Amino acid sequence: MKKLSILVISILLSGCQQKQPVKEETIEKTTEKVMPKEPTKPEETEIWEPVPPTVSFSEANVPSDAIVLFNGTDLSAWESVTNPGQPAPWSINEDGSMTVVNGTGDIQTKQNFGSMQLHIEWRNPKKPKANGQNRGNSGIFFQDRYEVQVLDSYQNETYVNGQAASVYKQHAPLANASKPSGEWQSYDIVFHAPEFDAEGRKTKSGTLTVFHNGVLVQDHVEILGTTEYIGWPKNEAHGDAPLKLQDHNDESGVSYRNIWLRKL
Repeated sequence: MKKLSILVISILLSGCQQKQPVKEETIEKTTEKVMPKEPTKPEETEIWEPVPPTVSFSEANVPSDAIVLFNGTDLSAWESVTNPGQPAPWSINEDGSMTVVNGTGDIQTKQNFGSMQLHIEWRNPKKPKANGQNRGNSGIFFQDRYEVQVLDSYQNETYVNGQAASVYKQHAPLANASKPSGEWQSYDIVFHAPEFDAEGRKTKSGTLTVFHNGVLVQDHVEILGTTEYIGWPKNEAHGDAPLKLQDHNDESGVSYRNIWLRKL
């Protein structure tokens, strides 16, 4: 009985013990660190300068600060990769698009670029002639090294880090947003170029954000290095370089139109 009484008294005493109250002064100091004091006037949180530049739009919905790389009339912004300095050998169509001419090689911009926002539209043949990687295969290479895959991925099985909108052999897309074969598709891509120090060591990886037909499919993913078909990514130092479109040497007949970019 004595032991039980002692136990009951201990429980009652422990329940009566109270934590020391936090001083109001301590609360105020902690709050100040997390959140500044409420401004006395709304104007104190308003920023008026510098004023962002105004961007207008053409009838084709191209921003006024964009560099138009293909508007449907000529390939003057492009050249052959196989024969540098020579005109791009792909064909221009009556509908304002251009189409890969099988076997003529890749084409690239005459101008070099770094980080950018790119808009590009592409289309595969309406009647596929093959499957897997040979169905509507092409590619968009940033700085001549980092590929976002172009492929007819509508009901077409292949390795997922090689399907449409993949960062080739590095990142599979978050979703397959492909439209049926023969329909126009769009990519809106934000590319941030990698950075290197004076000794050629990479100090910051590049990144890619990709919207495929308006659907976010690459969310600021890290570029591990060059997108190799065989082997692992390489990270040799480089600066600005051309934007390149691929001739995959098949009879896919991929077409492109409405290509423009904004430097970042």
